[in-house]
Amino acid sequence: MRIGELADRTGTTRRLLRYYEEQQLLTPGRSGNGYREYDEGHVDRVVQIRGLLDAGLPTRIIRQILPCLDKPRAIYFPDVTPEMIATLEHEHDQLTRRIACLTRNRDAITDYLRRVRGASG
Repeated sequence: MRIGELADRTGTTRRLLRYYEEQQLLTPGRSGNGYREYDEGHVDRVVQIRGLLDAGLPTRIIRQILPCLDKPRAIYFPDVTPEMIATLEHEHDQLTRRIACLTRNRDAITDYLRRVRGASG
C-alpha cells in the first residue's frame, strides 16, 4: 500500500509517517519508481509507535525497543545502558500513575452513567 492508504488506515498524517521513517521507527520498501510501499505489518507497527509515543516514550527509546517488541518472550538488549533502564523505569512509573488516574476517571463516569440511567429509567 502507499503512504496515503497507511495514513488513512492508521489515522496518522503522511507527514508524521515520514517523520517516523526519519527517526528510523518505520522502514517502508520502495517501488521501482521510488514510492514508499507498506504492507499489513506496517499498520500494526504505526499503531504500536503511536501508543508508545502517547505513553510518553521518546523516539530514541522507541527506536531501541521496537525490534524487541515483535518477540515479547525474547526481549534482550545487548547494549542496554543505565540511562535506558532509568528512562524505562521512569516511563513505567508514569504509566502506572496514568493508568490509576484513568481507572478512577472511568469508574467515576461509570458511576455517573449508572445514576443517570437509573434516574431516567
